[in-house]
Amino acid sequence: MTAAPAAGASSAPQGPYVPAQRQMPVPAMDDNTGFVPIFDGTTLTGWDGNPKYWRVEDGSIVGEVTPETLLKVNTFLIWRGGTMRDFELKADYRISAKGNSGINYRSVDEPGMQWVMRGYQADIDGESRNANGKRYTGQNYEERGRLFVALRGQITRLETGKIPEVIGSLGDPDQLATYINGSDGWNHYYIIARGNVVIQILNGHVMSIVVDDDPTGRKLEGELGFEVHVGPPMKVEFRNILYKAL
Repeated sequence: MTAAPAAGASSAPQGPYVPAQRQMPVPAMDDNTGFVPIFDGTTLTGWDGNPKYWRVEDGSIVGEVTPETLLKVNTFLIWRGGTMRDFELKADYRISAKGNSGINYRSVDEPGMQWVMRGYQADIDGESRNANGKRYTGQNYEERGRLFVALRGQITRLETGKIPEVIGSLGDPDQLATYINGSDGWNHYYIIARGNVVIQILNGHVMSIVVDDDPTGRKLEGELGFEVHVGPPMKVEFRNILYKAL
């Protein structure tokens, strides 16, 4: 005899989904189907960066700048495991209060410079990074390129030779900032890139969307990298790095 499900319990759908007038979208399951880990948790195999700044510790990739190793140029740990085109990426990070970092994607190596990247960046900073308390986490900043392409809370369109234009809102940027955990907690980035649209989601909240209609300036493929930034001593950690090519 099969027991009936408890009140309020849900069960997996039996067979293909058939649209119904009363069926509304449901929260996504924590489904990593099709994702593959690109960090083994113990070594930097497949990754390329300056060992002065990058190491593995307690199952995480750690990028750290000390008083003795202050930077003159931002430096990156670059994943050499493949070219990213259309993809989804999930990663957890934790950053020190005065840290400045980011996740670069569809990016390229800067010619003539080792471990330096140019391209889209999902920005990351600590809660005390800026004297005015402003946080840039969640925005899309194109490193060494078109710079601020979408601030937190913006949907933007980019066209050749034009300033990025805001075409919609994802919410108040200060309210969205309340969903960012401080230096004592982990955050979860979820990045989706399909064609000329890139979406950055942080802790379940959409932070920025770019519709890139600039064939001259955009890159539809490139590499992945993590950044440590010029500035005061800092530390950033990354773990649970999952990648799915679409």
